[in-house]
This record gives sequence, structure tokens and C-alpha cells, in this order.
Amino acid sequence: MKQALVDDTEDVSLDFGSEEELAFPKAKIRHPLATFFHLFFRVSATVTYVCCDWFSRSFGGCFVTVLLLLSCDFWSVKNVTGSLLVGLRWRNQIDEDGKSHWIFEARKVSPHRPTATEAEVRIFWLSLIICPVIWIVFFFGTLFSLKLKWLALVTAGISLQAANLYGYVLCKMGGERDISKVTAGFLSHTVLPTASPRDFQKPGPAGLEMHKH
Repeated sequence: MKQALVDDTEDVSLDFGSEEELAFPKAKIRHPLATFFHLFFRVSATVTYVCCDWFSRSFGGCFVTVLLLLSCDFWSVKNVTGSLLVGLRWRNQIDEDGKSHWIFEARKVSPHRPTATEAEVRIFWLSLIICPVIWIVFFFGTLFSLKLKWLALVTAGISLQAANLYGYVLCKMGGERDISKVTAGFLSHTVLPTASPRDFQKPGPAGLEMHKH
């Protein structure tokens, strides 16, 4: 897939909350509803997959339920909770020439407009990293136990979870495509040190900084 870099930046206004909401950077959880749904769908999908044989003998019912939860999780994390919890958003769009472009959006950090609290940042990134690992474990468990009927569902789980992780890591690193640089930068800024809300945004124009690749 050919990637094109567009140098132009464009200010886009997103509603991330009122000034009163943004005045408490030390608060543990400023967006409890977004935090709840960030965890709810992915945890529910995992628990339902593990326990579906206990609740129902219907393979079709379990398959549809887990897939629906995974889809809801993918949409909510991609379009809602990423914006609220860490001030990031990513999307992929096709232009008129049929070329695919990654678009990364990040709200500018200022002392008067903090993007997230430390607790929200940790919850967001840890769940984003851990859940794909869990589904990879499910994949090998399904493979080795020869429960091949679940293989398609587990593959869908890995794909949806990994897509959000990949998109947000690129968004966090400003669209850097070199995987070694992405990994090193992501670990040094996100996983290893003590997280700070300012670490999760790059300065840019007022409002929303947009990069297209």
C-alpha cells in the first residue's frame, strides 16, 4: 500500500469537554462513563468467550454475542474513548484516486487544557495492550485444543483489538512508520516511565493537530 505524506496541517475543533471539566488534571477519573465503556465491551467479550460453554450450548448465539461485543468495543475505542481519555483519534480513508491515507488527530496540550489524568491514561493504554495479548493466547489455545470452529471468532478478536492498538500507537508517535522507532519511542514514553498526561500529546496548532499519511 503506497503511503503519501501530506505536509499541510489543519485545525479541527473537537468537543473534549468544558473548561470546568478540564480544570482538574489531578482528578483520578474525569470521564467515568467513557472509562467504563472503554473496559466494558472488551472485558465482556473476553468473559463471554471464556464462559460461553457454561451459559449456553448454542455455538451460533455465543459467536454472534462475542462478535457484537468486539465490534462495539472497536467502534467505541476508535471513535469515542480515545478522544476523551488520551486526546487521540485515528482513521483511515480512501481518497478520490483510490489511495489509502492514515489520518492521526491529537488535541494540543496546554496548561489550561490537560488531555487526561494519569489514571485514565494508564487504564487506556494498559487495556489496549493487554487485550490483544489475551486474544493471541486464545488463538493458540484454540489451535492446540483443535476447537477449530472458534478459530474465525478468535482471529476476528485479534484483528479488531490489534487494529486499535496499531492505530493509536502510530497516532501517539505522530504517524512514524518505522517499527523500530515506534516500538522504542512508545516504550520509553508510555510503558517504562511514570505516566504523565502531558506525555501523551505532541504540541501543535490550537485545537486539534492533524497528520495525514
